[in-house]
Amino acid sequence: MAIVESDMPTSISELCCSPVLAGPLTPEAADDLATALKVVADATRLRLLGLIRTQPSGEACTCDLTEPLGLTQPTVTHHLRVLYEAGFLEREKRGRQTYYRIAPESMSVLCQALDPSPQLLAAG
Repeated sequence: MAIVESDMPTSISELCCSPVLAGPLTPEAADDLATALKVVADATRLRLLGLIRTQPSGEACTCDLTEPLGLTQPTVTHHLRVLYEAGFLEREKRGRQTYYRIAPESMSVLCQALDPSPQLLAAG
């Protein structure tokens, strides 16, 4: 797990690479994309993204997320911090609570990297 937490070289919003199937990635782009994928390759983090995204307001505080996940507050906070540091979430402190929402470009960057245009697939 330490690799995910401390070695995130590039925030997901800054990740810029050609689609994986469009051609070879540079070693740096491949490392950055692999690190971003490691962050979301965790069942709890995927559930957190879904729970936050489906809230009526599009945001949630830690207190809203512990019960649906069946996890303790420190565990949920840890996963939220990893997602935030990787650029998948934005956060806002309101009094004693911290509210999280999906970073607007974070998911589209991953989708674009993994889903090349149909023309590229047909050419290959």
